[in-house]
Amino acid sequence: MALTDSEVDDIRRILGREPNRLELAMFDVMWSEHCSYKSSKVHLRRLPTTGEHVLVGPGEGAGVVDVGDGIAAAIRIESHNHPSAIEPYQGAATGAGGILRDIFSVGARPIALMDPLRVGSLDVPRNRWLLEGIVSGISGYGNSVGVPTVGGEVVCDATYNENPLVNVLCLGLLPTDRLVLATATGLGNLVVLMGSSTGRDGIGGASMASEEFGDDDESKRPAVQVGDPFEEKRLIEACLTLLDAGLAVGVQDLGAAGITGATSETAGKGGEGVDIDVSKVPRREPGMQPWEVMISESQERMLAVVTPDNLDEVLAVCARWEVNATVIGHVTGTGRYRIFDGDELVADFPATALSDAPVYERPVAERPAPKPPRPPRPLLDQLMDTTWVSSQYDSQLFLNTVAGPGNDAAVLRLKHPTTGADTGRALALTTDGNHEWCAEDAFTGTARVVCESVLNLACVGARPLALVNCLNFGNPERPEIMRQLSDSIDGMGEACRAFGIPVVGGNVSLYNGSGGQDIDPTPVIGLLGMIDALDRRPPGAQLVDGHRIVVIGDLQPELDLGAVSAVAGTVRDLVNAGVLSGVHDVADGGLAKALAEMASTGNVGARVRYDAAFDESAGRVIVCVLPGVDVPGTEIGVAGGDRFVIEGTDPVDHTLEEIVRAHRDTLPNAMHTAVTH
Repeated sequence: MALTDSEVDDIRRILGREPNRLELAMFDVMWSEHCSYKSSKVHLRRLPTTGEHVLVGPGEGAGVVDVGDGIAAAIRIESHNHPSAIEPYQGAATGAGGILRDIFSVGARPIALMDPLRVGSLDVPRNRWLLEGIVSGISGYGNSVGVPTVGGEVVCDATYNENPLVNVLCLGLLPTDRLVLATATGLGNLVVLMGSSTGRDGIGGASMASEEFGDDDESKRPAVQVGDPFEEKRLIEACLTLLDAGLAVGVQDLGAAGITGATSETAGKGGEGVDIDVSKVPRREPGMQPWEVMISESQERMLAVVTPDNLDEVLAVCARWEVNATVIGHVTGTGRYRIFDGDELVADFPATALSDAPVYERPVAERPAPKPPRPPRPLLDQLMDTTWVSSQYDSQLFLNTVAGPGNDAAVLRLKHPTTGADTGRALALTTDGNHEWCAEDAFTGTARVVCESVLNLACVGARPLALVNCLNFGNPERPEIMRQLSDSIDGMGEACRAFGIPVVGGNVSLYNGSGGQDIDPTPVIGLLGMIDALDRRPPGAQLVDGHRIVVIGDLQPELDLGAVSAVAGTVRDLVNAGVLSGVHDVADGGLAKALAEMASTGNVGARVRYDAAFDESAGRVIVCVLPGVDVPGTEIGVAGGDRFVIEGTDPVDHTLEEIVRAHRDTLPNAMHTAVTH
């Protein structure tokens, strides 16, 4: 168990007695770092979370924003790092399944997934095995359930050896009047468990995700859930049908902590009290004890609160979709959360006790001086196309994907989720992170990641609407890690306020590391944007033979958020005006890497003059334009030929063939090496 001695003392005070085995297990998972955010909550409160179009902010299954035309967008990002380190296929697959349920739990139909992934160095065989399993898990689940994976990232670095990061983002759409929240209210209303039966897979998953890895990782394998995407597809349709018909008072997905998590969260929000009969829960394994049933994280399960008058109709809808549905409890109005095993009362405490976990203001170290940037690697060593990953995903399901994997941001036609009518507008999505920037300075590094996301949206003509985050950090009991987390949150908050972006949700994943070594701080940003008129496909990150190469924005000795915002606005207007033949933001690897990626994509060489070609400061975008087209910025050269040359203080000289080969072949060549455990 992850409970501390002082937390057990707190539980004794709440109960007025010794907790039994079931109660202790329930408090253990709900008071875990993974479920309670007990180390990060005091810092997360500093983020801006409101805005004109925000319908639902942090604390619900997903953040929801109004995007006009009677449509709302739901967005959520989650991590499944620890399970994926132990069993990569199922860990990643169930990460995708869980984030889908978060989205349809608020009444939205999932329309897109993104998967920012990080694994250790690929010259280590285990890391290749992990990446192969993770990608297979996401593709196997997403493709089968019928939701396109439209983008993401792959980062390979030794800091993630033994502890990969599997972050998964999902976007969904709903008519604004279908929005539903997870509350258990209404005296006598029934608690209905829908979906798969309950087994022993996933028991203790939330607690396991709140611990560092050690020598006994294999013993944690049973804590990894097992997914069934076809059951998930039926569950999506059943839940959305119930919500369309107004048959559910509240809906909650069963993720971390299983039935305990779902029922206690709905009971805590409603405040009225709930009785659950654990003997009514369908089980697929004999001999399961009540504590096992209550904390199992078996997948593809949802909880609905329904009125007695609607029960028959609810059961009929579930039967139509071949989804099992069972009444396992009811709303009592007692303010108590009680568990029965048949007629026997086996747990009893205040309805809010599990959701009122202790909140810690852990020691925070003094802010360290920023570390000097790591010296740049040779250009060819930095190039890595991720087509090996994205080719395993179906990115065109629903036929809404205008720009998919490989672009600065994904672009999806915005259609009404009920009528299918095309609004003529589009949504844009990007996920970004940079552990090197944040290891140097967590405050500025995180702000720079937000800048990168804003510029990625600008490169497809989108303005930002809402942000979600996945905060992947090490052990919060170490003051230096809490300093990283605190600074990262403040850097994100400052950037979001500068750009006018509300933070509508997120996830905190702590205790990432192994053998006492923490990962580099890795906040991952998911940003949703709007294209107000989708008149054409964005030009993409490419060079075109004979076209001019122009840099918009200047080198920044110090981060200037106002300057970044101005560059984003200029680029967005140019993209929407249709005057650019290519566009790409400058981020990690500086201008040299960004321009090389454009050369590889367009299969066109370039000769430019630019000083500090590997400088990674924020606020610059490379654009490619026809001769004679006037755009603001600094012209640095022309696309064409069979060489890639940068003249200046950081000279580069390669053949185009070398650039294309390094970009195209690095990842496939690494993964084609024998993958062994």
